[in-house]
Amino acid sequence: MANGLVIAAKATIVNGSTGDSLILIIAFILLLILLKHFAWKPVVKMMDDRQKKISDDLDGAADSRAKAEAMAAKRQAELKNSKAEAIQIVNTAKTNGEKRRDQIVSDAQTEASQVKDKAHADADQVRTEALNSARAEVGQIAIDIAESLIKKDLDTQDQQNLIDAYIKGLTNADETK
Repeated sequence: MANGLVIAAKATIVNGSTGDSLILIIAFILLLILLKHFAWKPVVKMMDDRQKKISDDLDGAADSRAKAEAMAAKRQAELKNSKAEAIQIVNTAKTNGEKRRDQIVSDAQTEASQVKDKAHADADQVRTEALNSARAEVGQIAIDIAESLIKKDLDTQDQQNLIDAYIKGLTNADETK
């Protein structure tokens, strides 16, 4: 636009009228001053405001992106923590299960050992009772045989001596087996 006015001003100067040219130059300068004052400053201010808004929006976007990345990293860390906790819980449960299994096996073995020991004790007691019963019966049979051989009744002291001798003989025979 300014070039067109300058060309017009040169054309007027060349054609003749210097007064018109001078007015034209003054009008042109005045127009430039008015444009600078009323149009150029608001346009520059509007452009600066727009540039500031765009810069702020870009900074805000960068901040939002940084926050999103931080949140994603935090979620990733929490996920890893969750996995680690789950693994720890499973391992703890596994360890507790193994301890409980070992305790149950140990208790069962102890109980089996106690039952076995009690069975041996019961068997020994039954054997002892059977031997005592057999001794008493054998003693009575021996007395009956002795009476029939001797054809007389033995007194209590003789019976007791005969029984003790017979039992001693049985005990010696049992120990040699």
